[in-house]
Amino acid sequence: MIKGFKEFILRGNVIDLAVAVVIGAAFTSVVNAIVENIFNPIIGALFKADSLNATWILSIPTLDPDKPAEVKIGAVVGAIISFLIVAVVVYFVFVLPINHFKKRADALLTKNKEAAAEEVPEVSADVALLAEIRDLLAANADNAALGNRPAGGKHSGGE
Repeated sequence: MIKGFKEFILRGNVIDLAVAVVIGAAFTSVVNAIVENIFNPIIGALFKADSLNATWILSIPTLDPDKPAEVKIGAVVGAIISFLIVAVVVYFVFVLPINHFKKRADALLTKNKEAAAEEVPEVSADVALLAEIRDLLAANADNAALGNRPAGGKHSGGE
């Protein structure tokens, strides 16, 4: 039971996943700092508010007239902007470069395969003819060993 758990934990994909979670958490704090400290104040200035969390608040009356419910549309817009920032950063920092390097690696691999295919010399007509003669001679030797007449039909020995 412990052996199976050890194999599971030491698998490469589990460790990669753990690293991805840690990097993702750190990345999230950076993005949140950018959104909260740069984008929210800029957008909030357009709407005369400290941040998007304080803009577009819709008050809904409740049974307690002193405490209306608040629908914070600005906070939702802020979350959407945060998501878009993360998506843009992930695309331009990770996906685009990885796709570029993958295309280069595939092109290099294809080029190497083509070069390896070109290194194998094509058999000339003379070599092909010699190979055919060799094969016929080998077949005649096999027939002679079995007591059959050669494939040429004539013996060369004084008949």
